Amino acid sequence: MALRKFVRPEPGRVPAAVLAVLVHLVFFAFLIFGLNWKTESPEGMMVDLWSSLPPAPAPVVRAAPPPPPKPVEPMPEVKPPETKPLPKPEPLPQPETPTPSKPDIAIKEKTEKPKPEKKPVENKVQLEKERKEKERKEKELQEKKEQEQREKERKEKAEKERKEKERKEEEQREKERKEKERKEKAEKERKEKERREEEQREKERKEKEQKEKERKEKAEKERKEKEQQARVAAEVEQLRREQEERDRLQAEAAAQARLAKEIDEYKARILAKIRRNIVMPQDLPGNPVVEFDVTVLPGGDILDVRLRKSSGFAAFDSAVERAIALSKPLPLPPDPALFPKFRNLSVKVHYLE
Repeated sequence: MALRKFVRPEPGRVPAAVLAVLVHLVFFAFLIFGLNWKTESPEGMMVDLWSSLPPAPAPVVRAAPPPPPKPVEPMPEVKPPETKPLPKPEPLPQPETPTPSKPDIAIKEKTEKPKPEKKPVENKVQLEKERKEKERKEKELQEKKEQEQREKERKEKAEKERKEKERKEEEQREKERKEKERKEKAEKERKEKERREEEQREKERKEKEQKEKERKEKAEKERKEKEQQARVAAEVEQLRREQEERDRLQAEAAAQARLAKEIDEYKARILAKIRRNIVMPQDLPGNPVVEFDVTVLPGGDILDVRLRKSSGFAAFDSAVERAIALSKPLPLPPDPALFPKFRNLSVKVHYLE
């Protein structure tokens, strides 16, 4: 395969190249058998060469090293031609009778002359070696590229998986956020609904009170008209009724005083409960005062707390606001009729009692 690739650019010289290869093979076989023959009788050759021809050592040194057969390692690929030329060197054992040096010198000259012809084979071997080295390097380069491609694909796959994981986590976070917003919205709507229902109940109560008041006024007007019509006939009855009215007014005044006292008492209880829950900040100058408007629900729960007037110290304001929130439910009088007095409650707290 190597020989065909090398000769392919010049197809006209194929026969000459094949012939040259065969001649070289015969020549190498001749050298091998010739050297083997000399090794069989080394004593005669060495003695004759050194004794009769002193200048001969130089060619002996060149012919002595056996390395030339080493580059011929690829020759086994063309084994069939090696057996055919073997009969030619058989007459060589005849020179054993003559003394000496002449046949040896002639053999050496013959071996030295065709040496330049080795170059094409050596070139072919070198080219074959370079081709294999090139193919090996190309294979290594290809394997390296494939390895880099696999590494690149692995990294791309890992990056894709990472992005997919991040996307799923982001979707999960978005889902949780929407669920939280939904719950907050539902809670807000529930509180708003409760507030509206409370306002509706308050409105209905006021309307009921107004109707009751109008009814009473109407009844009073009718009564007065009847009294006016029967003034003459019912003067005694009028005096009696006037006395009853005075008694009623006195009873109402007493009741109002009692209610006012009860209201003041519960307001004092509310303030005392709030003060117990205040964590007072230390070392405030003077006696600062803070005021809050508190909206109270039936039962003592707190609907809203708004700062009306600051004390000038944010720590004190915050402490009082927290105490108000912690004081629910606020103590309220058991009589439901007094609840309107506590619905919108004004709380004023002094730093020093």
